[in-house]
Amino acid sequence: MAGVLFSWNIEHRVKEFFAFYLALIGGVYGVFLSFDLFLLFVFYELAIIPKYFLIAIWGSTRKEYGAMKLALYSFVGSAMVLVGIMAAYVLAGAKTMDLLELAKFPFPRGFQMWAFPLVFVGFAILAGLWPFHTWAPTGHVAAPTAASMLLAGVVMKLGAYGCLRVAMTLFPQGLDDWGFQLLGFGSWRDLFSLLAVVGIVYAGMVALVQRDFKFVIGYSSVSHMGFVLLGLMTLNQVGLSGAVLQMFSHGIIAGLLFAVVGRMVYDRTHTRDLSELQLMNLSKLLPFAAVTFTVAGVASMGLPGFSGFVAELQVLIGAWRAFPTLAVTAGLGILVGVAYTLRALQKAFFPEREQASVAALSEANRRQELEAISIPERFGAVILIGTSLLVGLYPRMLLDLIAPSFNSQLFDALRKGGGL
Repeated sequence: MAGVLFSWNIEHRVKEFFAFYLALIGGVYGVFLSFDLFLLFVFYELAIIPKYFLIAIWGSTRKEYGAMKLALYSFVGSAMVLVGIMAAYVLAGAKTMDLLELAKFPFPRGFQMWAFPLVFVGFAILAGLWPFHTWAPTGHVAAPTAASMLLAGVVMKLGAYGCLRVAMTLFPQGLDDWGFQLLGFGSWRDLFSLLAVVGIVYAGMVALVQRDFKFVIGYSSVSHMGFVLLGLMTLNQVGLSGAVLQMFSHGIIAGLLFAVVGRMVYDRTHTRDLSELQLMNLSKLLPFAAVTFTVAGVASMGLPGFSGFVAELQVLIGAWRAFPTLAVTAGLGILVGVAYTLRALQKAFFPEREQASVAALSEANRRQELEAISIPERFGAVILIGTSLLVGLYPRMLLDLIAPSFNSQLFDALRKGGGL
């Protein structure tokens, strides 16, 4: 709904825009509701097609390149997933694609050792797993505001959901030790947890030096999704619950950040260059945008009271129990997140007084006639901020639903293998 509220300004091929937008949402719902692996895969693919057209037609900044790169990465990941689930279907007797039934089948350990990384990486590509993350910032920057909100807020979560729902439940022994060491790694769990932490720190460092406002948020999404993947690899209930909660929390906060950058700022100033925005003193020209980005920024940093704090805290607690060294490194990633958020906030909205030169004043005067923040945009921002606050202040609202789900039949094999 928030995406629709921030799309009130769409004038070019409006019917087609919302048709693709709703088709994308339908595909997302289909993935989350499917217990049949074939239907899950079909809906997963259906979500890719509207993404491509939304970016290629209504996007900006190398939109064709961004759309094609996103589609190619998605299709490569989907091909890996398809190979894995078809192999599981054949090995289980080719009788059913029901996820609950397949989860009960005792797949050979050798099969799980190669099927798990194949399916996990196939889904994790869409979740922004380093080093397969490069489609994400490019796609975010090229996409129109509503598509960016959906892409960061929901579509990337499809990948993480697939990792948990399919790869980890069907092939739990793929997380066991190999029985030997290779480059210091003793299991796929060790490797993927390290890649998750590298993604947290690396994407944060890259965001710290970006000049494009939207690229800062794009790389921050990759960094925050690293916490989701790290939480999945902890294999304890605290970490897994935190990972699922982070999926929800990041979706809300990232959607709000993209709404501010894309709709409130870029559509009015026609620039995302932080050095140019620095000359405009947007805190005076667009005070509501400044306040909204400030609130979204501190929520993204993990300020207590917002949903991000609870989610990332649980992931770090779970990671400390499983990988103490990686947990400390991931904590440093949070500090990097504080740095790039404050840098973007200062440059875009609160420039230093010394920089208000004659050139700055003339630039600001040239931009004085900026469209006011509309009622639908204000309403959409309030909805997202209120949701993050509500979950942050009373996280049991979601955790009481998340934690019991790990006791379902789907996770029986994972529990028997020593996880959870």
